[in-house]
Amino acid sequence: MLRVNLLLIAIVLASALGTVASQHTARKLFTEMEREQERMRQLEVEWGQLQLEQSTWASHARIEKVARERLHMKPPAPGQILAVERPQ
Repeated sequence: MLRVNLLLIAIVLASALGTVASQHTARKLFTEMEREQERMRQLEVEWGQLQLEQSTWASHARIEKVARERLHMKPPAPGQILAVERPQ
């Protein structure tokens, strides 16, 4: 009878330690998941800001202004335009 009681106590202790270890692991993983979700939200905000910045830099009016002012470009004269048709 004593052996059975000792065996049952050992099983209960092992089960309790296993439960504590699994709960600790679950808490660590939950904390890590929360941290990664916050990082994801920050990256989504940054992505939105970068898309807005890209649309600003790539706007037609800005590109034309830079071409005229910095590169001293101008539209070609009507006589300088040559249309090429693609053969069928």
